Amino acid sequence: MTRHAFVLLLALAPALGAQQPGDSGAGENQEARQLREQIRQRWNEHVRSTLALSDEQAAKLEDTEQRFEVQRTPIRARQRAIAQALRAETQSGSPNQDRVTQLVNEQQDNQLKLQQINRGEDREIQGYLTPVQRARYHDERRRFQEKVQDVVRQYRQQHRPPAPGDRPAGPRPARPRRKP
Repeated sequence: MTRHAFVLLLALAPALGAQQPGDSGAGENQEARQLREQIRQRWNEHVRSTLALSDEQAAKLEDTEQRFEVQRTPIRARQRAIAQALRAETQSGSPNQDRVTQLVNEQQDNQLKLQQINRGEDREIQGYLTPVQRARYHDERRRFQEKVQDVVRQYRQQHRPPAPGDRPAGPRPARPRRKP
């Protein structure tokens, strides 16, 4: 894993509930905040240079991103909680159909809220970025989000407890040959 991906992973892990049971929390949260800040600064520098932003545009974009991210954060946290509850309910021996319906509806409502926030952010960005800058910004942001998802997926795969019936990695035992 590259250093950038590792730093990103460390910054995102606590936010995604990846903190291990028994962690002290206080030192971890401070370190995670510092890493998130470093990633945010690098993102701002990357966007500024990639889009050739003026000082004014860069400041406005940074302000816009921060304000809208504050709105998205609790909704994303709720989405994770809903997904976890939905997984638990559907994997239980006898899922409660009404509860599943309620969770799916809430999940869809939250997705709509996120879309509305994203549209509001984009309308604001339209006011100070050119159409080309705006298109490039969305492309860079999409790529960044995909990288984050990949890093989180890899982290979860490497750190998930083995499910019942999972076989340890390694060579398969040889099967006896059948005689013709």
